Amino acid sequence: MAFKNVLVQLDNHRNYETRLRIALSLAQQDKGRALGLYCFDMPAMPHISYALAEAYYPAAHDTARETYERQRDGAFDDAAHYQAAFRAAARSAGLRARWEIWPEKPKDLIGHMTERARYADIAVLGQADPRHPLYDTLVDLPETVMLGSGRPVIIVPYAEQRDSFGKRILIAWNDTREAARAVADSMPLLERADAVTVLTIAPERDDRYHEPAQKMVQQLAQHGVHAEASEMAGGDGEAGDLILSRAADLGCDLLVMGGYGHSRTRELFLGGATRHILQTMTLPVLLAH
Repeated sequence: MAFKNVLVQLDNHRNYETRLRIALSLAQQDKGRALGLYCFDMPAMPHISYALAEAYYPAAHDTARETYERQRDGAFDDAAHYQAAFRAAARSAGLRARWEIWPEKPKDLIGHMTERARYADIAVLGQADPRHPLYDTLVDLPETVMLGSGRPVIIVPYAEQRDSFGKRILIAWNDTREAARAVADSMPLLERADAVTVLTIAPERDDRYHEPAQKMVQQLAQHGVHAEASEMAGGDGEAGDLILSRAADLGCDLLVMGGYGHSRTRELFLGGATRHILQTMTLPVLLAH
């Protein structure tokens, strides 16, 4: 699999630069192209009765209108600034690039991003920052795009600052279809990594629980990927913390894991480890379903 078309979620909030850098590096590996989808919160029209305002409070009406127009113009000016930065970064990387903005109907953003992701090879998204004005919408974006697009996604922590990406990779392996899909989708990154570790979380230390990791190590070797097997003991409720702890111990800059869940009456149910890591992630995570 080659990353010929890379979708990246952009805005004027934290970790914009990291998401853009990761997306461009992915596209650059296979001389592909990047699509930047910029989403922002449009100011709300003033909720005022214009008939009454014009009749009784003309000054208040004018002030509300001027405030709205100033905020609206400022939002589009910001979008133009980030568009210029996106195109300049893409040119510097020698890549073709497309740019879209999504200023209206923030509730429709998830559906729009999911549809766009279906026509990309991978999507680079941001972990929702509680301080973002669109937090209530963005908090469900990564898992919904992953489950609805059929494509792998890379989620970048909102506080992410590190420079490296994909040099030291941890695979959270539990011998499931979703984990196998994630490994397959991340193969271009695994083949270029300096170090790869396959981690299994076992309910107890036993050679039987180490076997799946060893099998995956052997599978990766067939693709020229040198990997090491690792095992930690713990229950299902501890899996997320144990995975992040091992990633920190190894100095990893990418976690690869399966995303577990399904859609039912517009509500998403994710596995405990997946949900926990999405909430507390400390490094970029590649998820696939």
